[in-house]
Amino acid sequence: MTSVDSRERARTASRRDHRMHGGNRFKLGLFGLNCSNGLTMTKAPERWEASWENNLKAAKMSEAAGLEFILPVARWHGYRGETDSEGTSLETLTWATGLLAATNDLVAFGTVHVPLINPIFAAKQCITADRIGQGRFGLNIVSGWNAGEFDMFGAQLLEHDERYAYSEEWSTIVKRVWNEHEPFDFAGKYFNLKGVMIKPKPYGEGRPLLLSAGSSRAGRAFAARHADCLFMVAVDAETLPQEIAALREQAGRPIGVYASGHVICRRTEKETQDYYHYIVHEMGDWDAAEHMADIRRGGQSVSAEWLQQMKARLISGTGTLPMIGDPDTVANKFKFLCDAGLNGMAFGLVNYIDDFPFFSTEVLPRMERLGLRGAM
Repeated sequence: MTSVDSRERARTASRRDHRMHGGNRFKLGLFGLNCSNGLTMTKAPERWEASWENNLKAAKMSEAAGLEFILPVARWHGYRGETDSEGTSLETLTWATGLLAATNDLVAFGTVHVPLINPIFAAKQCITADRIGQGRFGLNIVSGWNAGEFDMFGAQLLEHDERYAYSEEWSTIVKRVWNEHEPFDFAGKYFNLKGVMIKPKPYGEGRPLLLSAGSSRAGRAFAARHADCLFMVAVDAETLPQEIAALREQAGRPIGVYASGHVICRRTEKETQDYYHYIVHEMGDWDAAEHMADIRRGGQSVSAEWLQQMKARLISGTGTLPMIGDPDTVANKFKFLCDAGLNGMAFGLVNYIDDFPFFSTEVLPRMERLGLRGAM
């Protein structure tokens, strides 16, 4: 055996101890930067342009500041209106692979609607990304919900809970591809596979992190059985402690719990509220918000007040948890979420490149002082 062979074996003996396994109490990642407008539905001229060059620059900025991860949105149709937010997007597995090649420490997730891609092909793509990133790739499993996107693929959108039964088979196959070294057959309700064997395996020993985005009872049950982390929609921050405790009890094992949010932060509370008013009420794409609200409410009757609040939240951050205020307010909101049991948040910004430096120099040091994060 040559010395080169020995070094290769030593290098791949175990998976890299990446930032998602690091010691920060509250982990952070940028969310949705692969899509036009990011998480917003605003017509403000400074809104996000999801070019590859901008994605690469934002990823490197977040890595330099010590953030743990980046998480994309898998989207095939936009939300109409003048902005058609998320109508232009970069495919997530390719996107993650490119960013892993261009960074050193950041974890990059790919997001996959499992009914739209074969599990064998997806497993191979993930292995390739993981090897390029030397163990820094993660997979976000989504069961799907957008009927129009499924129609475009000619795929059937199953009844809600059955989607997770499908995802269960899909995930089981992918994990077996990653872990097993002998050919195997799989006979299930949705897949009938013969002689499955894929080489190489993921980087080192073990497999990529699995993240599951689901807030329904069936979605959370699926995450409890299969995922390393649950990515939840936090509608009401006050009920989070009970929700998270119930989820971890259901899992019966350690599981990370992350939420999605959006940050609007300026030096003072007044500056922040003025900018929020500008983004939402002066420059908001209310037609796009109306379209998305119709999808979200699924034909249910809601009050006019509730609908207006929903649209405003959709414009400012696609319905994610608002983290709006001056730096002290935002840092203390993160502390509340951490104390409630969250392990971290994936968040959007109006413009990831323009807004991140202020977040990095003003919010992150306050989080350090609150004991949420260590110094870089």
